Amino acid sequence: MTVMTDRPHMTTEEFEDLARIAAQQAEGLRLEFIGGVLRSKAMPDGDHGRVILWLTRICMQHHPDFWLHPGQGIKAEQYREGRAIPDGVLAHEDAFVGQGDWVDPGPILMAVEVTSWDSDTERRDRIERPRAYAQTGIPVYLLIDRLKCQVLVHSDPDGNGYETVRTVPFGKEVKLPDPVGITLHTEPLKDWVR
Repeated sequence: MTVMTDRPHMTTEEFEDLARIAAQQAEGLRLEFIGGVLRSKAMPDGDHGRVILWLTRICMQHHPDFWLHPGQGIKAEQYREGRAIPDGVLAHEDAFVGQGDWVDPGPILMAVEVTSWDSDTERRDRIERPRAYAQTGIPVYLLIDRLKCQVLVHSDPDGNGYETVRTVPFGKEVKLPDPVGITLHTEPLKDWVR
């Protein structure tokens, strides 16, 4: 089988139609379109959900008017041609009201991903997403890596990637740079890995 790398599998409009139909027909099926490639996103397990709840509480304590919107579809990549579903995005509570399935990423301060136990994690969460989110201009990308028991904080997007990546093991503190400006105490993350 030959993979076409010089053009997308389909147009953005075709993807949006397909994603809408898939969501209606198959409960729990979530599709993304990153780098011109159609992908399915793994269903989160209970510990994955607990990590998002933990982070939601912390974000709301520090920024009461900002929510960690879970599973919000965003327009990603250069020219907003990609479609991604981060595990969470930090934005004002009303940032996406009235925008539909795929929202403008302008108000997003931080995109969050928590690794799943599938074979695509390495490529998807460590290569494709940082590139797509940086191209989109999202100031901070937080990757909570349950496979390697570490937190990666990507910042300073330059339009192609993130210039700064800080990695700390679970159990240490990590500062999320401005505009987020929160220090995470990552000890609890040790309880939500296999």
